[in-house]
Amino acid sequence: MGTHLKPGDPAPDFAAPATDGSILRLADFRGRKLVMYFYPMDSTPGCTKQACSLRDANAEISARGAAILGVSAQGTESHQRFTEKFSLNFPLLADTDLTVAKAYGVAGSGLGGLLRSVVRVSERVTFIIDEKGRITHVIDDPDCPDHGTEVLEAL
Repeated sequence: MGTHLKPGDPAPDFAAPATDGSILRLADFRGRKLVMYFYPMDSTPGCTKQACSLRDANAEISARGAAILGVSAQGTESHQRFTEKFSLNFPLLADTDLTVAKAYGVAGSGLGGLLRSVVRVSERVTFIIDEKGRITHVIDDPDCPDHGTEVLEAL
């Protein structure tokens, strides 16, 4: 894995299109916690299990003052299909050029990073960001089917 951010680091700002085409920024989540998870690709088995686990835990995550934002390199049309097919109840960010993944250090490094940039996928890493924009937790190797529980334990 690449060298990504760690607890205590400020979360890098971003601006990218979300599922509905609106532009989301880190500042839009200021004042509440943010569960920002990077995943490789829409509609693949592991990514689907991870997204559905977060979907199922979203009410409890929200009750703890946090929003969820998924980030991958597919465009908004792919994200819309993924969201509709699995009834996802949170936005997905279209990071088509991996700008956000690179800012968070999850685009990979070395030969693996080069391959990731060619096939346009990020590492699977979740960052929990506090109300002031600082990273409080990093989940490096999420348990996809149980990721909602992992996030709740970190909140």
